[in-house]
Amino acid sequence: MTEKTTQTSLAKMTAHELSQIIAGREELFILDVRNWAEFNDWKIEGEKIEIINIPYFDLLDDVEPALDRIPAEKRLLVVCAKEGSSKFIAEQLVESGRENVYYLEGGMKLWSEHLEPVKVGDLKNGGEVYQFVRIGKGCLSYMILSGDEAVVVDAVRTIQPFVDFAQKHGVQIKHVMDTHLHADHISGGHELSQATGASYWLPPKDADEVTYPYNELVENRDIRIGNGKVNIHPIYTPGHTIGSTSFLVDEEYLLTGDILFVASIGRPDLAGKAEDWVSDLRNSLYGIFGGMPEQLIVLPAHFGKITELDQKGTVSAKLGDLFHQNPGLNIADEAEFRKTVTENLPPQPNSYQEIRQTNMGKINPDEEQRREMETGPNRCAVHDN
Repeated sequence: MTEKTTQTSLAKMTAHELSQIIAGREELFILDVRNWAEFNDWKIEGEKIEIINIPYFDLLDDVEPALDRIPAEKRLLVVCAKEGSSKFIAEQLVESGRENVYYLEGGMKLWSEHLEPVKVGDLKNGGEVYQFVRIGKGCLSYMILSGDEAVVVDAVRTIQPFVDFAQKHGVQIKHVMDTHLHADHISGGHELSQATGASYWLPPKDADEVTYPYNELVENRDIRIGNGKVNIHPIYTPGHTIGSTSFLVDEEYLLTGDILFVASIGRPDLAGKAEDWVSDLRNSLYGIFGGMPEQLIVLPAHFGKITELDQKGTVSAKLGDLFHQNPGLNIADEAEFRKTVTENLPPQPNSYQEIRQTNMGKINPDEEQRREMETGPNRCAVHDN
């Protein structure tokens, strides 16, 4: 969305349009009318986004307090949890004479679920890698395409975008894989495999309590697509979970799940095993990844800050660069490393125990409950900045 002209009537802004504004580093002023606690926990971010919080009930009788704090010359987006409150306040702002006013379609609920597919690059043996950016939640999923076949890695709960994308590109999803048992969001992996007839793969060490059928994702059991031209090689990299597995794709891309991010490293405590898994985490990061080629392109399953997106709107980095820049890869002392990844961690994800239970198939919340469980930012990293 690049609209710059003056607009005198109220208009809605879609999650796609907002994601384009953020990726394009465009200026936008946001008035968030949720309550302070919700706003403080999780908000829309962007390099050129300015945002203020004035709760809806403080503006119900008079929007003047908001007008005094909003720059008159900037495009204005009003945001709430589900849309209704923001639309009402935005209408009042337009009636008061404010121009270029928008409300966010579907509110933060829809923003949390929006997926934006962006091409990462081509494969040397024929094919493409796409990153599906869940920009409002910080989740990253992947589709690897070659010939008329595709593999999806770390699918999020809303599976229709993957189905539609595969259909648009004329490929059949043959395999769906989760790098680990997720704790911060509900996986769409099993459901996507059922919807498409694809094989579902999960690390067996994470699946002791999983109640549905899966294929065991283990080292040296490579998966090939595109008439065998493109190879996906699983690498056992425990530490975030006991089963965490990374993927080396065509000796060029390294999908690291939640064990290595662009700006941080994975936390080991979401299954209550922080002290037990510290050594695994350090060995995976410093031993396994430390011995791999520096030119590999790291593609994580999450990002923490919007500044991690590049000009294309993707999140990636060369492995060698991360060993220079990522604070989690630059802790020489083992005792200091242990302290860093077990103490003073960010808050644990919302409803993470219920999310784990859902991903095991032990409970089956309805759609609205699933939305509520996923509300808020991802918190899979040791550092949250």
